[in-house]
Amino acid sequence: MIRGLITRFATGLRFPTLFALVAGLLVLDLVVPDLIPFADEILLALGTLLLASLRKRRGGRAAQPSAPARQPPTP
Repeated sequence: MIRGLITRFATGLRFPTLFALVAGLLVLDLVVPDLIPFADEILLALGTLLLASLRKRRGGRAAQPSAPARQPPTP
């Protein structure tokens, strides 16, 4: 059930594999103790949230060619 929700969420992301890798590192980092508490956990959580906010583009705006520049009429 939870795996299905995560899979459905990840299919809409631009980089689903990178999101899964950073999320896995976050979970691993929460388990392993470190010298400065919560410093790296906060950074990994922010990175995970950043990757989660990058959605797939709709409509292919970047692929559209720009209009040619207008030239003034010659006299």
